[in-house]
Amino acid sequence: MYRGHAVVQGLDLQVGPGEVFGFLGPNGAGKSTTVKMLLGLVLPTSGRVEVLGGSPQDPEVRRRLGFLPEQFRFQTWMTAQEFLHFHGRLAGLKADELRARIPKVLEQVGLGGRGGETLNGYSKGMLQRAGLAQAILAHPNLVFLDEPTSALDPIGRVEVREIISGLRSEGVAVFLNSHLLSEVEQVCDHVAFVKAGEVLRQGSLTGLLGGAVPVEVRVDRVTPDLLTRLGALGTVEALPDAHGQAGVQVTLTRDADVPLIAQAVSALGLNLYALTPHRPDLEGLFLELIDTHGEAAPGVNA
Repeated sequence: MYRGHAVVQGLDLQVGPGEVFGFLGPNGAGKSTTVKMLLGLVLPTSGRVEVLGGSPQDPEVRRRLGFLPEQFRFQTWMTAQEFLHFHGRLAGLKADELRARIPKVLEQVGLGGRGGETLNGYSKGMLQRAGLAQAILAHPNLVFLDEPTSALDPIGRVEVREIISGLRSEGVAVFLNSHLLSEVEQVCDHVAFVKAGEVLRQGSLTGLLGGAVPVEVRVDRVTPDLLTRLGALGTVEALPDAHGQAGVQVTLTRDADVPLIAQAVSALGLNLYALTPHRPDLEGLFLELIDTHGEAAPGVNA
């Protein structure tokens, strides 16, 4: 509750080992509050929070968690090595472990050779990389990343995706908040859409986006034989001619049937100018869900 209003209510989320979980919603949806409760930084007014089989208030549980906040405030008078050493000791790592581990994570996040520089000389993107190094330093079982690429250029975003993929391969679970839905679509296994503190829908990306596939077909002419053959594959609708090309839309139930459209056109001796699948994407599903539940989407960032 916040000033008499429920910010988060009835949330039930499950993130498995080695799974990348995307947590999506418009501004004010309760995403950041949820993450803070899962980290033990905010206490719920009712209900129970369980992370890694225990309470986030338990120091042993918290040592197994990593966190990169969106609004980070680091000790900028420290060098990156000193910063990581400080947070590593807080996480219970021994001095000899840190001597071996710190250079590895700096290299992993693209700061190799920059550990001796003070953080106040880092750009925002470099600070974000240092924060990511801190989040993964102590070999966590679960990492919370809140907008981990917001200050990075396209190359940096690719590198962060590779880091997330590496964590997955090591069996580390990643709980990801991001308004960059195209990136979420590339790295996440499961997603949950939340609004006003409630989950609207959650599931695997394959399950959520693996529905019907509308395919736009442009040919020199549409014949009755073509309509018959395409009708055997899915639902067919006529499209207006464009640039002198006739068109139909075929809605398939299976993505694997797309090549059969080209085969049907070729078998009838027709000229195929365009074959364009309009696969559903995460952004379209997000807007559909938010609009369906009461209002136009006010934005997708946390």
